[in-house]
Amino acid sequence: MELWLFILITISFILTLILLLFKPSITINNHEINNNNKKLPPGPLRIPVIGSLVWLRRTVANIEPVLRDLHSKHGPIFTIHIGSRPFIFVFDRSLAHKLLIEHGSIFSDRPNPPLALRFLSMNQHNISGSPYGPLWRLLRRNLISEILHPNRVKLFSHGRDWVLRLLITKLKLESESSPSSGVVTAMDSFSFAMFCLLVLMCFGEKLDEKAIKEIGFAQRDLLLYTSKLSVFSFAPGLTKYLFRHRWSTALEKRRRQKEIFTPLIRARKEHKIKHLGRHGNEDDDNDQERFVYSYVDSLLDLKIQEDGGRELSDDELVVLCSEFLNAGTDTTSTALQWIMANVVKYPEVQKKVMEEIESVVGVKSGEMIKEEDLQRMPYVKAVVMEGLRRHPPAHLVLSHTSTEEFTVEGYVIPKGALINFGVAEMGWDDKVWEKPMEFRPERFLSQGVDVTGSREIKMMPFGVGRRICPGWGLAVLHLEYFVANLIKEFEWKEVEGEEVDFTEKPQFTVVMKHPLRAHIIPRC
Repeated sequence: MELWLFILITISFILTLILLLFKPSITINNHEINNNNKKLPPGPLRIPVIGSLVWLRRTVANIEPVLRDLHSKHGPIFTIHIGSRPFIFVFDRSLAHKLLIEHGSIFSDRPNPPLALRFLSMNQHNISGSPYGPLWRLLRRNLISEILHPNRVKLFSHGRDWVLRLLITKLKLESESSPSSGVVTAMDSFSFAMFCLLVLMCFGEKLDEKAIKEIGFAQRDLLLYTSKLSVFSFAPGLTKYLFRHRWSTALEKRRRQKEIFTPLIRARKEHKIKHLGRHGNEDDDNDQERFVYSYVDSLLDLKIQEDGGRELSDDELVVLCSEFLNAGTDTTSTALQWIMANVVKYPEVQKKVMEEIESVVGVKSGEMIKEEDLQRMPYVKAVVMEGLRRHPPAHLVLSHTSTEEFTVEGYVIPKGALINFGVAEMGWDDKVWEKPMEFRPERFLSQGVDVTGSREIKMMPFGVGRRICPGWGLAVLHLEYFVANLIKEFEWKEVEGEEVDFTEKPQFTVVMKHPLRAHIIPRC
């Protein structure tokens, strides 16, 4: 047994005795909660300090089967204790609407990360993790108005065309070089294409493949390593010493990421100064070819008024760029793979998409489906929405926390409690969806669904309310654009002797345990 585990058990045993004798309250996000006087939502048996007994046979990494079991036993809202901290889970769409829409001002905050891990977000100076307040509003408003506004999104249409052609070329090369002629494992190509597009939008440059892969490796290397940092949530002074190699490795991976991002950010600063020096004159052709307006450009103009009107630091810029790349790559490429897996599995779906494409734009070789064409393709939209309903990339949204005590269904949600919402379960509710586990795009042709949940929640793949993913519209556009063009370019079929396997595997998103392999045939 490792030394740290022995220490943890010893301390837990001592604190358990203290708690049993004195029945103290616990503190969450600087708010005191006395569990003896609060009727929390029901949950499994627990031991003070150690937490719920479910962790004796399951790990946090394997939480979904636990949650489904607890949902069936305890109902739509229940509590799990991790240590002394209660985590409240909501698996009911009406309750989610009440908390996130009707009382969104109470449930739009984020929990504080452990002190030792705040370097990952520069003390929550990013959009997804910022407390509900002025900094969050500033960062989110900037992203929406400067990058995600429809007029801004159109500026990157050339980038989408560039990335689509890269993707098609990669798939053709893999297909031609495959030992089993025509077979591709598409996920790596999907991820690379999405990452290329997000790098362009973030830094405003069409970088070469080597540079893009270097950025991607630094991103994923740090992201993967964060799973090893949970140990520092407990007694950081002690665990940093016991696991000093792990701690130094994490800092080195962060340093490497900054080392790669900083020259790209500096190039944008220099370009901005150069452009301003022209007093409104047009840039030369080489400059126009190299640079496009980017997320970094918008961040360089921001001033944090609550902190003396200062500009963002280099470390904050790196964190925000990292968040932008992570948020738009894994989720979209994961969703794309799930959708294309269903296209492969169900040829009739692919046939209907192709018939719609032929009726709208024809099948002329070499021509791509443009973004404006997608507005006339309701079945493509239905396929994408059904993919997001049936296979949401994240089955739980990021944790919310309450800014005041709230009573719902006779249970108390304490001030400062952590609340989690089961996205997948809401999208699979058989009270809303007929045969919800089947892939049926046609259901979206007969009923429109507002994914923002403003009137009613039927599915919430992007979350809902004030903390809804700000990039949800862009994600849907990218999925429609790539799905339509991939089906126009290739016929997608199951590999002979292999069935598409829809078994799930939790990573940063919920991915296919066995990545999609497909036989692709160029249509022209």
